[in-house]
Formats: sequence, structure tokens, C-alpha cells
Amino acid sequence: MLWLYVGERNKLSEFVQSAIEEESMLVCSSIVRLELQYLYEIGRITDKPDVIFADLSQRIGLSICKKDFGSIVDRALSISWTRDVFDRLIAAFATIRRSKYFTKQGSKDS
Repeated sequence: MLWLYVGERNKLSEFVQSAIEEESMLVCSSIVRLELQYLYEIGRITDKPDVIFADLSQRIGLSICKKDFGSIVDRALSISWTRDVFDRLIAAFATIRRSKYFTKQGSKDS
């Protein structure tokens, strides 16, 4: 999200760049908003999450899914390939939606 926001698409893999351009509906977990707020609070980013999402919504049509958080946490409990709580929740969100999600390394099917 941040690389899209700051215009550094070159940091995304070609696969991810293509997928973003080809997808008719880009949906983001609300968990990403929380992670961005955390990064804002510790000084790693300078813009608040709502500013970032408003910009990306306008530029690439990104929307935030309002999926029930309890079901996301329930699914995240079974994910053990990462210790990062944000990554677990984001992967769980994608799994529940039966959609792809993008990481720094590329894409994963849920």
C-alpha cells in the first residue's frame, strides 16, 4: 500500500503491478489501516491511514472491506507461517474472502 501511495511501483514485482492494473475490484482489509496507524505512531510514515486510503481510493479504486473482525481473528489463529500479527490477520482476511493477497515477494492464493 505504501509503495503505491508514494509512487514507488518499481518496488512491486511485475506480477503484482499487472494484477493491480487488471483487477476490477481492489479490496483491502481494515487491518491494513491499523498497521498503517501503528507505522504512523512510531514515525515510520508521515501520513495518517485515512489520507493514504482516500488517495488510493481515488487513484486506483481501492476500497476497504468491513468484514466481521471476529471471523478474521478466528481464521488467523490457524496461521503459523508468520509471527507478525498484522500479516496473520491480512492473510486470514484474504482466505475468508477467497481472494489473492499481495506481499513484498508477490502474490498468494488463499
